[in-house]
Amino acid sequence: MKGFLRRLSVRLAAGLVMTAVVATFTFFLIHALPGNPGDAAYEQFVMQGMAPEQARAKVAVIYGFTSHESLFQQYTSYMGQLIRGNLGVSISYSGVPVSHVIASAAPWTILPVLTGLLVSFLVGVTAGVVAAVRRSSRWGGLLSLSGSLMAGVPSFVLALLLAFLFHTLWGLLPFGDTSDVTLTPGLNAAYVGSVATHAVLPVATYALLSYGGWLLSMKSSVVSVLGDDFILAAELRGITPATRMRYIGRNAVLPLFTVLALSFGFMFGGSVIIEHIFDYPGLGSLLLQSIGSRDYPLMGGAFLLITVAIVLANILAETLYSVIDPRVRR
Repeated sequence: MKGFLRRLSVRLAAGLVMTAVVATFTFFLIHALPGNPGDAAYEQFVMQGMAPEQARAKVAVIYGFTSHESLFQQYTSYMGQLIRGNLGVSISYSGVPVSHVIASAAPWTILPVLTGLLVSFLVGVTAGVVAAVRRSSRWGGLLSLSGSLMAGVPSFVLALLLAFLFHTLWGLLPFGDTSDVTLTPGLNAAYVGSVATHAVLPVATYALLSYGGWLLSMKSSVVSVLGDDFILAAELRGITPATRMRYIGRNAVLPLFTVLALSFGFMFGGSVIIEHIFDYPGLGSLLLQSIGSRDYPLMGGAFLLITVAIVLANILAETLYSVIDPRVRR
């Protein structure tokens, strides 16, 4: 137990360092973009009759620093606020704290990404086992072909194809927003059903994008396990086909658990394209909007959340793998 806690502490410390490095890089990258909204806001306040000192103070409240400070002073102010858990105030949302804006958008990214990833993992892993065990049959060949095809489709092509087929051509699924705007949000059947139907296209896109990778990875892992001595010994003892499949699946799926946790973090960052295509108001759409409006605090907060998601996914993957496979703890 002490060894586990020590390893977890080391991973968390490394995660904090990585988050700080990415936050620093993101800060300077954002401030390298052309156009300074702080200067624009300052000039607008002055033109409205506000005194220069008062205008600077108001800009400092909105941004956490003034554009008249040096870049290093702005950076130290930003990191100081970040350590205190203050992400600043959004400009494009009229002074609303960035944490509130992100908190309202995060569920609409987390739920579709998590649902699509889990569905693709379960279906892909199951199909990968069948494709490996019956790789000489017609079903094995068809499953392998489907995995190869889906693994090579770009995300924007798949999203546009699904939107065209199921919304434009057949009119089966809604498009845009998270629910019907005429419904009252709450735990009622109409609203929950509308949320579910609006999420079908993004979830299906996430699931199909990952399906091919899971299938091919699981097939390769199963093929390598099939030649292990313990499988041959179990077959000589006369185990049932169901027990044999369980032995194979349990051992072949171990390497994929690490990839599963990491995939959540990277799909979190890859939601920008899919949410933009489906006009789905999650973190991806929020990030694009903040870039277009040069909302520095909101951009930094969105980038930081995606970074934290990837770092935590990495820590979870390493921790989970050491728990499910005792050999790693030696």
